[in-house]
Amino acid sequence: MVHVSVVSGFDWDDGNRNKCCRHGVTQAEIESLFHHELRVFPDVRHSRNETRYFAVGRTNSGRYVFVAFTLRTHSGSRYIRPISARFMHLREVRHYEAEVAGRQN
Repeated sequence: MVHVSVVSGFDWDDGNRNKCCRHGVTQAEIESLFHHELRVFPDVRHSRNETRYFAVGRTNSGRYVFVAFTLRTHSGSRYIRPISARFMHLREVRHYEAEVAGRQN
């Protein structure tokens, strides 16, 4: 289990900022996703050189977002380094909503 609540912030540079924003998701939307209820899963397929994860959830504005990320450590602090982001497809939104509703019952 990844506890994104125990990170010091986000690790951004031109490379990951441009790649994440390529699909219309802003840096602020990506960061806001991690301040709400979200689901985090290991990304085994893309974890060859480092452990990667993906998160799905809603932003402050209520938009559904998918973010691939890794955790990096700098000076003893952990940071979320977003790798890619996009808005979720309708089928993914329905699945996410069903899981959230199932956990509330």
